[in-house]
Amino acid sequence: MNWNLLVENAICNKPPTKDESLALLGLPDEETLPLIDAAWRVRRAFFGNKVKVNVLLNAKSGFCPEDCGYCSQSRHASSEIARYPMLDPMEMVEKAREAYKAGAHRFCIVTATRGPTWRDIERVAEATKHIKAELPMEVCACLGLIDDPEKAHALKRAGVDAYNHNLNTSSARYGEITTTHSYADRIKTISAVKEAGISLCSGVIIGMGETDEEIVELAYALRELEADSIPVNFLIPIHGTPLGDGHTVKNLTPWRCLRVLSVFRLINPRAELRASAGREIHLRSLQPLAMLIANSLFLGDYLTEKGQAAEADWSMLRDLGLEPILERTCEKDENT
Repeated sequence: MNWNLLVENAICNKPPTKDESLALLGLPDEETLPLIDAAWRVRRAFFGNKVKVNVLLNAKSGFCPEDCGYCSQSRHASSEIARYPMLDPMEMVEKAREAYKAGAHRFCIVTATRGPTWRDIERVAEATKHIKAELPMEVCACLGLIDDPEKAHALKRAGVDAYNHNLNTSSARYGEITTTHSYADRIKTISAVKEAGISLCSGVIIGMGETDEEIVELAYALRELEADSIPVNFLIPIHGTPLGDGHTVKNLTPWRCLRVLSVFRLINPRAELRASAGREIHLRSLQPLAMLIANSLFLGDYLTEKGQAAEADWSMLRDLGLEPILERTCEKDENT
């Protein structure tokens, strides 16, 4: 592999071919460090030593009608989690204040639902207006499927910077993971978000049985969708879910996780790449290497699962010489 050419091409926004990407995913562990170095060189070219720190808010927990096999918040799951209706807008604002004090650059409002009602949109819009008026933070909404494009426009008018709607898995495998909506439904929502002028955050969950070919397909799909932010999650098998009870996460070693992140970086060199849920479980002591590839992370806990302690994340970033982004960037990113 000509690593210098690979890096030069990626910096010029020329990704590795699909065959090259498959070869990179298939590298032996002992040959993975040059790949990580290549991904780091591309990351450094576009983002220097900066990292975006995100904090999640589970603004409505449980009772979701969808049957996503990985999710503890599905009505079909028997997971023991807190379940509650959508928070009041000012409760969301208070959580945003706490996130800002913790060092967050982006505040992510997430609801467990098939898609937002107009009342949901109004509550998130009200919270967003207060947050943007008071705090120098970006707001990302993750509210499920959007059935009316005007809902996306309403979020945009309220000041929502980004909308998260993950592809999660390949189009061919989608029916094995979820039956209550389709891959096409996801693409329809993404189209509505982009048409409204909201920055697209869309990613994947690795560890649900996908092949290397499907991983490469997803990385290319997100490139074609021009996702600004790409969270790469590694499956957390949660008790009470189909992918938590009796499901074995195969071959998801720390080195393989690093290869996956590297391939996503090379295919999507300009995207904010987030080492997301499950990094603590699957990357373990090699987590710092992930942050030489990714330029974004979630601080603290996830929606229903515990993450690494925030101070451990800050210590890791300091040791790596990485610094948090302090200013809003979505408006600037949309014009680049």
